Amino acid sequence: MSKKSTAQKPKRIFIVDDHPMMRQGLGQLIGAEQDLAVCGEAENAESALAGVSAAKPDLVLADISLPGKNGLELIKDFQASQPGLPVLVISMHDESLYAGRVLRAGGRGYIMKQEGGKKLMQAIRQVLAGKIYVSEKMSAEILETFSGSRAGTESSPVKKLTDREFEILQLIGQGRGTRAIADQLHLSVKTVEAHRANIKAKLDLKSAPELVRFAVRWAESQ
Repeated sequence: MSKKSTAQKPKRIFIVDDHPMMRQGLGQLIGAEQDLAVCGEAENAESALAGVSAAKPDLVLADISLPGKNGLELIKDFQASQPGLPVLVISMHDESLYAGRVLRAGGRGYIMKQEGGKKLMQAIRQVLAGKIYVSEKMSAEILETFSGSRAGTESSPVKKLTDREFEILQLIGQGRGTRAIADQLHLSVKTVEAHRANIKAKLDLKSAPELVRFAVRWAESQ
């Protein structure tokens, strides 16, 4: 073991997840690998930014659903403060909705939590090697989209939304009102109202109650 550590230092992983048991489980999985080590953890975006700045990890493993600020915004903050920092998202949410957004935000990969430890280690090492990691199915979809063969055939109108609109739709679906959303995202009520109007237009919804019904149904389906 000492021979291994002198020959090659383990790659340092920082874990961001709001569930303590999830962080503990991920830490145990990573700690069992000789070439990987956990260098820190955080339960929200604010402490993640401070922790990562201090720990200087080789890779951040982050959930997309975080209190206060979601994982997409956190990835953008990482890229602004530490350009090139590899971020691998691990989430329970369907990759067809999130993987493209994660890559556009500057993330290097997306893996669903139900994939299991073996796949996760593969994803971590692939991203550490400078590559992108998504499932084979998602990889094929992304290639088709970039090649233009899927142009105009988006499966869900939700994909038309910007990251901020997407985040607000999620919060509406969780029963949050305009004022509560504004406070949580540190935006003005007027800005949130403008985003709501854009969401309605893009989803072809005619009224505020219709938007709420759509958001709740959509949130329940995720």
